[in-house]
Amino acid sequence: LLSCRLYCEDAKDPKRRSCQTVLAEALDIVVRSFAPILPHLAEEVFQYIPYKKDSEGVFRTGWINASSAWKKPGIEEAIEGACAMRDSFLGSISGKNALEYEVIIVIEPGLLFELMEALQAEETSSVSQLNEIMMASQTTLLSELPKETPSDADIIKGTFLINLEGGDICEQSSYKVIARPIAKAKCPRCRRYTAESSSTPCPRCLQVLAAGKGST
Repeated sequence: LLSCRLYCEDAKDPKRRSCQTVLAEALDIVVRSFAPILPHLAEEVFQYIPYKKDSEGVFRTGWINASSAWKKPGIEEAIEGACAMRDSFLGSISGKNALEYEVIIVIEPGLLFELMEALQAEETSSVSQLNEIMMASQTTLLSELPKETPSDADIIKGTFLINLEGGDICEQSSYKVIARPIAKAKCPRCRRYTAESSSTPCPRCLQVLAAGKGST
């Protein structure tokens, strides 16, 4: 997930910048956490952080101060729910390359479906947060099984318990996951199977490359 955002997106793309922000915040918290027991190492790491504008040192800039903006209601549950579905998907293709598959997630309308929509607004996407978590080349989010689903299709079923507002909102939701080999070619740039030809980058990569040429 991180490598795709960092190395495949445009340098100024919000997805790439948000990834850098999370890494920077995580590094800051980790360094401050082990500073009391590994002071010299913490100080050395702190001094080499490229985005720090002050040089007072890790012990003079305060303790951990995580922003409340990170605590958005429902985000943790959405990620945990997506990870549960990813585990179902990966378990169904054990030992195989997840990028060679597309995933269909079926959830009845309800809170879990709404949480997944927060990770993927489009019905089908190869660049959404949900697809990044699933580690597939493409993810489709539906409220009912596609009519063309074969009767012998391998459908993985699972449940996920949503617990919001300290337990005030509780909902047990079921989901279905279908994994099937993707019909597209491997993109020579991002390595996902989202290209029309193995010699041509996928639409996302073509757009990024075009934006790069335009800015030079």
